[in-house]
Amino acid sequence: MTDAPAPTPAFDRDRLTAWLADTGVDHVTHDHPAVFRVEEGMDLKANLPGAHTKNLFLKDHKGRLWLISARQDTVIDLKRAAGAMGSGRLSFGNETLLWETLGVRPGSVTALGLINDADRRVTFVLDQRLWDAAVVTCLA
Repeated sequence: MTDAPAPTPAFDRDRLTAWLADTGVDHVTHDHPAVFRVEEGMDLKANLPGAHTKNLFLKDHKGRLWLISARQDTVIDLKRAAGAMGSGRLSFGNETLLWETLGVRPGSVTALGLINDADRRVTFVLDQRLWDAAVVTCLA
């Protein structure tokens, strides 16, 4: 028995970029290698403006999926996060699940991948400090 191939994401990079342009979202894309830990990306982002993020793709013991986006300098305690989100024990989602739901590979996780979650399997959690930074930037 062979595994069926994972579905192709509805929005790959080119389609997402076109969608952003078509909807009037001003954006700049910076290419870089995949980043698996915040520390790996520090040099890449050192001269870029704005708040920088870390994104955690998680699964709980009931199979629920979560994507936490936070400022890169935020310490995330997974036990406390699970309690705050009403979840059980959290662990990192595997590569297959990440591709099937968000259409991205490890090291490339971003909230923009949620556009590929047609079945709305992933619950998005935006850290308060990142929200505050976004609000300040928009008001500036």
